[in-house]
Amino acid sequence: MDEKELKPTNGLKQKVWELIFEAETKTGKLFDIILLWLIFFSVLAVALETVDAIAFKYGELLTIVEWAFTIIFTIEYLVRLWASRKPLRYATSFFGVIDLLSCLPTYLAVIFAHTKGFAVIRVFRFLRVFRVLKMVHHVRGANVLIDGLRKSKAKITVFFFSVAVFAVIAGTLMYFVEGSEPDTNFTSIPMGIYYAIVSITTVGFGDISPSTDLGRFITSFMVLAGYAIIAVPTGIVSSALVKADNQPDETSDACPGCGVHGHLSDAKFCRKCGDMLD
Repeated sequence: MDEKELKPTNGLKQKVWELIFEAETKTGKLFDIILLWLIFFSVLAVALETVDAIAFKYGELLTIVEWAFTIIFTIEYLVRLWASRKPLRYATSFFGVIDLLSCLPTYLAVIFAHTKGFAVIRVFRFLRVFRVLKMVHHVRGANVLIDGLRKSKAKITVFFFSVAVFAVIAGTLMYFVEGSEPDTNFTSIPMGIYYAIVSITTVGFGDISPSTDLGRFITSFMVLAGYAIIAVPTGIVSSALVKADNQPDETSDACPGCGVHGHLSDAKFCRKCGDMLD
């Protein structure tokens, strides 16, 4: 694709982009700080609406405040789409989806009841604080964590299913050991599996407990095995994080096409959408 086609042809659009997507400038940082305060107060308003005493006394005021925040965020979302080189790419990006979902609950509440409370999803927009801080170490730290989790996905998946199989076997065994006892809580295999999961994860709710010596022995084994099991995913993820942390340093500049951050300092194109970087 021709470079001229990728570059914004509208000077105003470019200025708006720098204002709302970048935080290197004073005005850009101020915009992000104001946005974060608006997000904070909007989430607070939604939370207060769930308190009966406050809703009864200030319900109408909170509704007006919620609609005001929704309109502001809707305008902001539309401006972000307008300022993006590729609006669809931004709309389908992580922050694009979050921005849209932060506006929808209030509108949907007009048609469907009890959906307004989902506006608390706006709390995810606090992730933009990384751009406000604008410290590469913070942005890089988030990218390293995400990259480490992504690279260990296959190993974690295998580990998860292995633990699930162990829980099914242990739970079934507990059912056959404890199920015949009088007044037992092990009334079915699913209840035994539930107990096994609680024991393996060392949560120990205490709502179910074994009454036989063999059941207590199996439970002790599950608890001890649980401590060993917890260490496995920690080691897998830690190893992936160390490898990810050794990758070259990244910048915190946003892609003009989709808004994603975390590009290498010498990158010419976006690591996600392939758009040309300024």
